[in-house]
Amino acid sequence: MKKHRHFIIHKPWGMISQFVNPAKRKKKLLGDLYDFPEGTMAIGRLDVPSEGLLLLTTDGKVSAEIRSQKYEKEYYVQVDGLITQKEVEQLKTGVEIGFNGKKYTTKPGKSFLIDDPKFPLRSQKIRDERHGPTSWISIIIREGKFRQVRKMTAAVGFPTLRLVRVRIGEINLGDLENSGVKEVTTLM
Repeated sequence: MKKHRHFIIHKPWGMISQFVNPAKRKKKLLGDLYDFPEGTMAIGRLDVPSEGLLLLTTDGKVSAEIRSQKYEKEYYVQVDGLITQKEVEQLKTGVEIGFNGKKYTTKPGKSFLIDDPKFPLRSQKIRDERHGPTSWISIIIREGKFRQVRKMTAAVGFPTLRLVRVRIGEINLGDLENSGVKEVTTLM
């Protein structure tokens, strides 16, 4: 029986969440972070301007299980402007976004205002206080439509400036310490 391998990584801003670059863009790939074994796959993805927790495995069954709606995915989101409790409540109950050319209402989730998490600065600056205030929220969902969190914040009038996935199920970004890549015996 083949022994599968599992990894927890911190995907940095500007990296493609894949091992192959289909568009031949001049971006870094996951394989640039670490020498992963052949057959390793990302469980879900984070788009190029997103960062944070990404799980990798050589086991397709584990990948399908974690991508299901069984596990919560938590994101810390910096938005343009001072979001209010009214918009946070809208995010909790579900908002209408576009998906696959159709209107889609997101499933209810959790959302709340948070203090600035003081993440390290990105390699590309977002903006500064001269451009107006920003605020941070946590959004917790069980689904994962294409750029869903970004579309959700835009739907309530607060475009996303920075998006960091901090948790999938019980696995937290903080579990990584400073290395950015950690091999684990099991994911869930």
